[in-house]
Amino acid sequence: MSERADIVIGLTAVIVALEADKALTLVVRDTPGGLASLPFGPFDPGAHRTFELALRAFVRDQTGAELGYVEQLYTFGDRGREAPLAHFADDAGRVVSVSYLALAPEPVAAPGGAWSDWYAFFPWEDWRGGRPAVIDDRIAPGLASWAASAGGQGLRAARRDRAGAAFGLAGAEWNEERVLDRYELLYEAGLAPEADQDHLLAAGDAPPPLTSDAAGLGRPMASDHRRILATAIARLRAKIKYRPILFEVVPELFTLSALQTASETILGLRLHKQNFRRALAASGLVEGSGVMQTATGGRPAELHRFRREALRQRPALGVPAPRLREG
Repeated sequence: MSERADIVIGLTAVIVALEADKALTLVVRDTPGGLASLPFGPFDPGAHRTFELALRAFVRDQTGAELGYVEQLYTFGDRGREAPLAHFADDAGRVVSVSYLALAPEPVAAPGGAWSDWYAFFPWEDWRGGRPAVIDDRIAPGLASWAASAGGQGLRAARRDRAGAAFGLAGAEWNEERVLDRYELLYEAGLAPEADQDHLLAAGDAPPPLTSDAAGLGRPMASDHRRILATAIARLRAKIKYRPILFEVVPELFTLSALQTASETILGLRLHKQNFRRALAASGLVEGSGVMQTATGGRPAELHRFRREALRQRPALGVPAPRLREG
């Protein structure tokens, strides 16, 4: 019979806001090695009545920010999972990570934190300027070597198929929602710097400090926070298509161009302007305010607002995402 391990419940917040064409997440930096980390802390059953109240308190204490919209994201607790290890500097037990997604209409002042572009952590996820060079320059060759190192022909083929499906290789189509799959594949293949760190920790060795982005594969984060951030991006990319959650990260009044930019920023894709506007009009999600925006330097554009009444007819309703097909 195995010994009973102490369980540490860690609460982690992914706080997202948009600014122009950047998707920002709030990070704190007072972690071992100076790596960026998401706001986090252990849950104390004696002091905290609920997970969410504890999370709100941690975020307030660590960053000075007050959370608005919050939803539970995921719980990571599998032993032996092929993903970064969840650990705190002083924990002596097994960590179960309970993560939350919080949305803000703007990057509010956070004296104890900093807003960082999430594509700095996942540069291969931003296709707005075309296929990211890092995929063909670093990722595809690395995954090819990993696949070739497998012990049998069937396993080598399975690894090649996984790599192709995840990263749009060998003619496969890019699926913007597979953010977590891609990161976990890079970790399993040993391409993510967190993998080397965790293997040394598991062997009882002291790993060297992680570099900021030596391999061009995104900034590493403390603990398992890059995995949690990948989960949040995937959830948000999927959810804006079937729920009007996009309106939680835009101002009350917005132009249709700004709304499209917000959607593209989250999805990491360029959308077809005419199809986007036609589908948006058919959805009934927005209405004109009669107020014109004239400070854009071009033609005046009408400001629109979110029609919450539309949800009474169709509760499951998101912003359309007609992808712009290049070539």
